Amino acid sequence: MNMPAAPRVLIVACGALARELRDIVDVNSLPGITIECLPASLHNRPEKIPEAVRDRIRAAGDDFDRILVGYADCGTGGLLDRVCEEEGVERLPGAHCYELFAGRDAFAQLHEAELGTLYLTDYMVRHFDRLIMTGLGITEHPELRDMYFGNYTRAIHLAQTDDPDLVEKGREAASRLGLRHEHIQTGYADLGRHVVEFRHRDRSEQLGATS
Repeated sequence: MNMPAAPRVLIVACGALARELRDIVDVNSLPGITIECLPASLHNRPEKIPEAVRDRIRAAGDDFDRILVGYADCGTGGLLDRVCEEEGVERLPGAHCYELFAGRDAFAQLHEAELGTLYLTDYMVRHFDRLIMTGLGITEHPELRDMYFGNYTRAIHLAQTDDPDLVEKGREAASRLGLRHEHIQTGYADLGRHVVEFRHRDRSEQLGATS
């Protein structure tokens, strides 16, 4: 029996997950996957995420067999779920990428233990100045720091890689916001598992349809 060609899969993803998604695809040798990222800056305007995702899904036309939306809810208040349902696609599970990286149960424990927690990923640590200091206007108006983060007590760096330089940058980021620093090595956790399962599910469904 001839093996069917690999399904053409498009992942419409948040730019903050680009590096991680590409690494997951490469490490697990997942063929037929194209990753296209929307600007990570959309997280500052989450109400814009659903329609931006819809536009990219529709632009794909018939070029792909299946599409995975590489976002969790990400502050859209269920609007992204509505788009996914209307367009017949699946999104990543959970409320946000922090939950994906930490794992649902572990994140719930972190959240309950200390509500005033700022979560940072490797991407956010790398781009801290652009996303936080400049993006929120703190560099130009330092008084905004306490307006945004005055009720926070700690910053947890949920680290995808074992990089001492990023650990130090995460510590510096927390210090600049006046927060206690914590570091947790998560790897790709539920993000990696979900992408791999999505791709393998494609394969099993196609094999079932051609057997």
